[in-house]
Amino acid sequence: MAQKKETKTIALNRQVRHEYFVDESFETGIELSGTEVKSLRAGTVNLKDSWVDISSGELIVRQMHVSPYEKGNIFNKDPLRPRRLLMHRREINRLYGLVRQQSYTLIPLSLYFKGSLVKMQLGLCRGKKLYDKREDQARRDAKREIDRALKERQR
Repeated sequence: MAQKKETKTIALNRQVRHEYFVDESFETGIELSGTEVKSLRAGTVNLKDSWVDISSGELIVRQMHVSPYEKGNIFNKDPLRPRRLLMHRREINRLYGLVRQQSYTLIPLSLYFKGSLVKMQLGLCRGKKLYDKREDQARRDAKREIDRALKERQR
């Protein structure tokens, strides 16, 4: 029987759901060096300002900060270097068409270990307008008030 691969979250990009509508998400692999993987195991990564670019038929994640491994000395790479994402060619071509024609943006949503492999959840996103953000905030506030009233009523 096949073993179920356990997932362990490394980092989440929570700001994405506030700034964008996430229409679709994809799981991709990521190309890393050995010291970067050790640094990820320590949890020293920041996805906040990162985004994904499609150039020469490849997905490249930019502005993802992986802090240098403290015991890595000369083997450490630049913390903000562009890293290649691994996806099938037909998926990359489909994403390229959506990004170019329908003004979508590719943004990393999370980074996690799946077994011993590092995977990235990539979101196909559309930007929110200010009124969309206000509407979401009003919806969250209303839900919070309803939950609070129900909790008081149960007492």
